[in-house]
Formats: sequence, structure tokens, C-alpha cells
Amino acid sequence: MATPKAGLGPLDDLQKFLEPFVGLVRRAASREAMERYTTGLLADMPRKTASDMGRALPGTNGQRLQEFLTRTAWDSRSMDRLRVQHMVAHASVGEGVQVIDDTGLPKKGSHSVGVARQYSGTLGRVDNCQVLVTSHYVDRVFDWPIAGRVYLPESWAHDRQRRQRAQVPKEERFRTKGEIALELIDAELEAGVPTRAVVADAGYGDQPPFLNGLESRELPYLVGVAASVRFRRAEEVDQDPGTEAPAPYQGRGRPRRVRRLEDRVHSSAAGDLLDTLPEESWQVIAWREGTKGALVKQAARLRVYRAGYRGAATTTQGWLMGERPLPGHQGDSKYYFAWGLDALELDGLLEVAHCRWIVERFYQDAKGELGLDDYEGRLWQGLHRHVALVMLAHCYLTLRRSYGDEPPRAPPAPPGQAPDGLPAPVRGFPPTGPRQPRRFEEGSSRGALSTGGPVIHDWAWSTTFKVTK
Repeated sequence: MATPKAGLGPLDDLQKFLEPFVGLVRRAASREAMERYTTGLLADMPRKTASDMGRALPGTNGQRLQEFLTRTAWDSRSMDRLRVQHMVAHASVGEGVQVIDDTGLPKKGSHSVGVARQYSGTLGRVDNCQVLVTSHYVDRVFDWPIAGRVYLPESWAHDRQRRQRAQVPKEERFRTKGEIALELIDAELEAGVPTRAVVADAGYGDQPPFLNGLESRELPYLVGVAASVRFRRAEEVDQDPGTEAPAPYQGRGRPRRVRRLEDRVHSSAAGDLLDTLPEESWQVIAWREGTKGALVKQAARLRVYRAGYRGAATTTQGWLMGERPLPGHQGDSKYYFAWGLDALELDGLLEVAHCRWIVERFYQDAKGELGLDDYEGRLWQGLHRHVALVMLAHCYLTLRRSYGDEPPRAPPAPPGQAPDGLPAPVRGFPPTGPRQPRRFEEGSSRGALSTGGPVIHDWAWSTTFKVTK
């Protein structure tokens, strides 16, 4: 039986797309390996391991591709930074949001870097897996992955032998997922990602140090929270008379301590606070057109102060928001906390909260189409290089979708303009000129992703390369 080979050799437009990135490696053979590996990720084959791609693609083999991941001198973070700058120039129409999330990569063994029995939201259970913390850019037209870092559990961080076998850098210590996310955000801001706000699910919304870090960076955020997370009504805190001096000590018994704000104004669970709102506080909001019609929920919000560790009082004031299904419909209630987004009305906040679904779709596409979870190596560097190349391939498809021969699907607009006055993409791939960014208007009452109509996103993969026998 003939060995399966990719239907085409090097793809002309892919080679042009890779031109800014080949300078990261010195040798011509390494540049060829970069092109072959990226082509393999885009090829239509069941698994995207180095050995499988080496057997399927002409002009390379599994050993060359594996050496490109583990032995060739190049830096995955430099590739991420260069790719991000390229995407900001060609695939951004203004300040978007950064979505922080993580995904599980199932593994059977115990030697792959960071693998452990740990909870994975992707799997919905505790299982043997690696966990990858990622950031994703989303604006009113474009979305693309920014970067990803593996979470190193404490069992790994403190095990010298395992670290050495997996070649974990000495400077890497144990960090929570929130700490990893803040490092990603810092690197992305330095690379010029135009960030209006940060969005994350309840796994990060329940981490006060992560939220404190965003506030210290003056980055507005909207995070999911569990129903049990506690807040204080802003009205009650603002009406608090302040600290009262205790009665003079009489010399008997334990001296009376000063009653703190947390003693005077008790915190309450998010679910309980929103359940006490009158029925007229809940609004029916449609935030996006889905495949089966408008996506509609009931939503309400309440001005609150965030509670700190062990219920301590904080000065962080924002919106506690809840959503629930319409009467007669099934579904769970969800809760969010927004800080620094006071210019947005309730519908705008709900729209920003729901941009997280874009990242779930990225995970599905990256795993189902680009082999994100197919890496079989065990090394720290190899895994991060594989992730960087998957994100590079995804960005290639994003740009091809926007600038290729097939026009992007979008609401009708005047010639030369995209909806709502956004600049239309320059035809031709790869793009040669940057788009003009459109900044948010101060005082806008609409969310970061609002267009006054359907969101301009089309998730069909326009380019998949068949493997022929």
C-alpha cells in the first residue's frame, strides 16, 4: 500500500504567510521544517503527531519534525510575540477584550510535562491530563489566539527529577493559573494587544489575587462567579456610619475591639443577593443571533463591593450581574462580576460576558482540526513550541478567511465599508497593509462586541488540505 502523502507540496500562500517568522531560525533546513510542520497541522489527517505528519508529508520525516520541536534553536515566546504583532496590524479593528481560559489535554502516562490527575473543565472531571492556560483576543470583527502556557502542578514544581527529565527551565516555579494568566496578559500588553477589558470564567473569578492583579494594572474585567461568592450591597456600605470607638476599658475582662466594616455590614452570597431583587429588575435581553434564532435570557444587576479573603472588606465596587432562562425554558442561572465597565448598560455587559463562547469554539477547532492535543513529546520546550505552531496555523486560517478569495460573510454594508463604519478588509492574501483600528467611544452604552446587528463572525474553516493515497 502506498504511503499517504499530502495532496500538495508547499503551499504558496502559506509560505508567504510564514515569511515574517522564518527569521526565528537560522538554518534553511529548520525553515523547511517550520513550513512542513505547519502544513501538517493544516492537513486532513486523523492525528497530528510529528511521526504521523512525517509519514504523510513529502520532503520531511518524523525525526526532522521532532528535532525542530526539541533541538533546533528558536524561541516559542518570540514566535508568539511576532505573531501577535502581525495579527494586531492585520486582524484588529479596535480595542477588543482578552479572554482568559484553560483547557485539558488528556494523557495516559505520567512523564509528559505537567501531567497529573487534576480537574479539567474541558473533560468536566478530574482526570490524567495536562492543563493549558490560554489567552484569546476578541473584537467586533476578529478573534485569534494570543498565547498558551502549561500549568505546572505543585507535585511537578517541587520534584527535581521530574523537572530535569522534562527539561523544565530552572526559573519556572509553581504558579497558580491566575498568576500564569497575569503573566500572559503582561506579555500581551507589551506586544501591543489593544485591550479594552479581560474576560474569564468562574475558575478565575473566584481567585481574589487574580482580580487584585487586574485592578492594580487598571484593566477592567468581567468574570464569572459561583453563586456562593460573597459581596456586600454598595448601598449598605456607602450608608455605613464608619468605625466607632469602643467604650473605655474598665479594667475587667477582655477589652472590646473596634467593630470593622465587615462586622457591621455582612456579606451575602451572589445568588442570594440577586434573588432578592424585585421581578421588574430582570430584563429580557437578546445578545446575539444564533443558528436557531436570537439568544435570549433574563438579566439583572446590582451595585456591590467585592469581598476579600475570609470576607474582608475591600474598596472594589462594581456590578454583580445574573442571568437566568426565560420562564418556561430550561437552563441554569449564571453570575458575573464586572469592574471598571460602568459605561456599559446591562445588555452591553451581558454581551461581553458571552464572548467566552468564542474560546470554546477555538478549543474545538484547534483540537479537532489542528492537532492541539496530539503532541506526544514529554518536554516543556516541545509542548510550548507545538502550541505556538498550532496558534500560528490558526492565525493563518483566520487571515485567509478574512483576506482570501472568498468574501467573509457579514451583514450588508455600503461599498468599501464593513458594517457600522468599520474598514473593509483589503482583498488578497497574505494582507499587505494594516487595518485602521477603531477605538471605543467614551461613554458608549454598548458592549465591546456590539455592532448594532449580528456579530461579524464566521467559524467555517475555509482551508483544509486533503491527504491522498
